Amino acid sequence: MALTLFARRPEPVEAPAPAPWPEIGETWKPEGATVVQRYYNQAHAVVLVYTAAENYRHVVACLGCHFTKANSAARSCGWLDLKGAADIANGHATTCRALPRDIPSRPDDDAVRDQLRQWVVGQRRHQSEDTELWISFLDPVRPTLQRTNIWIETALRQLADTQPDIVVAKTSEYTEVTRFYARSYPEI
Repeated sequence: MALTLFARRPEPVEAPAPAPWPEIGETWKPEGATVVQRYYNQAHAVVLVYTAAENYRHVVACLGCHFTKANSAARSCGWLDLKGAADIANGHATTCRALPRDIPSRPDDDAVRDQLRQWVVGQRRHQSEDTELWISFLDPVRPTLQRTNIWIETALRQLADTQPDIVVAKTSEYTEVTRFYARSYPEI
């Protein structure tokens, strides 16, 4: 009987570390955007509510499907506040059945510069005046650009230096803020 009371027990074995889950946006923080809220859709894909530089303009983006919403017809200002963005994200999450996708990989600098050039060309109009480019217009594509406002401004300045027939940069002498303008098409 004494032998059973003092029997040796085997050393405890450490459980193997679990394999990491693939990143689907649960903790992802895209560069150039601040994620404010996350929702799960019916298939557990992440629906993000994020803001870029100004904390009062919010964007909703689903990482399962390609749903993106950055403006509201119900508000006089046009952009989404946090409550409106949360309502849209929650409404989308309850109806979306898209499976989780991998988060977008960070594109290289040349690919983003090409995207910016295409965006500027798309903003050009057949008008007598140049069209002002607001960096906040890029907020809906921030998860794919993954760049900060400073990087985007620098890239637009470089584009203005290399292709002044497409975009021009004008610096205010009073505030030293640089504004970018897509050049209008020349009159024929």
